Amino acid sequence: METQPVTQEAERGQHTLREIVSQPYGWRKAHEQLVGRRDEITAAWAKVQPQQIVVTGCGSTHYLAQTVAALFQSVTGLPARGVPASEIALFPNQVLYRPEETLLLAISRSGTTTETAAAMDKFRSLGGKAVWGITCYPDTPVGQESDFVLLTDMAQEQSIAQTLSFSTMLYTAQGLVALAGNQDLAPLAELPAFCQQLIEATYGFATHWGTEPGVERFFFLGSGPRYGIACEAMLKMKEMSITHAEAYHFLEFRHGPNALVDDKAMVVGLIGTEQFKHEAAVITEMAEMGGKTVTLVPGKTEAGHVTVHLPDNLPTWTMPVIYLPVLQSMAHGRSLQKGLDPDKPRNLSAVVFLERGELR
Repeated sequence: METQPVTQEAERGQHTLREIVSQPYGWRKAHEQLVGRRDEITAAWAKVQPQQIVVTGCGSTHYLAQTVAALFQSVTGLPARGVPASEIALFPNQVLYRPEETLLLAISRSGTTTETAAAMDKFRSLGGKAVWGITCYPDTPVGQESDFVLLTDMAQEQSIAQTLSFSTMLYTAQGLVALAGNQDLAPLAELPAFCQQLIEATYGFATHWGTEPGVERFFFLGSGPRYGIACEAMLKMKEMSITHAEAYHFLEFRHGPNALVDDKAMVVGLIGTEQFKHEAAVITEMAEMGGKTVTLVPGKTEAGHVTVHLPDNLPTWTMPVIYLPVLQSMAHGRSLQKGLDPDKPRNLSAVVFLERGELR
């Protein structure tokens, strides 16, 4: 997909748009790095041999951590948790269990987020086994102080809200999960081309769904490894378009939050193949309550008012990243429609800085 020439009227959101449409390139480069470092990564994993994994980050990368932890546990069989970095720094006894047997995977776009650096410090002070990092910037605390680093410098961004960086770090983490679980990397290689096709086919539709007349609030539903993606979609809609948005596990949505569903609500379902029947049933119920519904579904099965079809011939561990482009485009389109600039969300900065020693 080619971006349009920048005009005075179209300057808002151009960085974010370029970052959304450049994701296939970022994923291809990430795959090249994973293949090139396959033996190194496999050897490093064999040397650490963790008994459990804690994945951490802040904001978007906290939600990334939730997704990666779910994949780690399902693919490797090792207990894994995704937690905010501040919880490790401030409440380590409630988060960490036998740190001497634990691998901490710290994920940070900037590599400089104070809470993440403080979590690394706290983990090490408690005798943590090893710290690995994923970041877009090498000369940073995460890039320099981790015992092993997966660098995604091809995904550096100008926008404050993460799109390209989030998905490329997730793609890289999915590759790490695959190698740790003795899986073939080959299925990942199919995703960049599909991402390109998906963006070209759905960007205009996705922006339309994001700007649906009368919609005032969005609910993003995802279970299993897709819950973290639903949370990230919620955050993108809030950050870029200053719109009420929430994220829930599919079946949890019936337990109270569905009271907010009416013709002013859009329910976006990130459906998987594992529990399609149960997840699709929730979407059907929300449509019957008057909500507008959009679903992303592997395969050709329809669900809800509008269905985006994703590949159904790939392993489950490869799939979380492919849900992102449509969700990002919805938030980008809504931001522009409201006269906002998704490149520069209000009240936000690219990195939250505190004194590193303050979080003790």
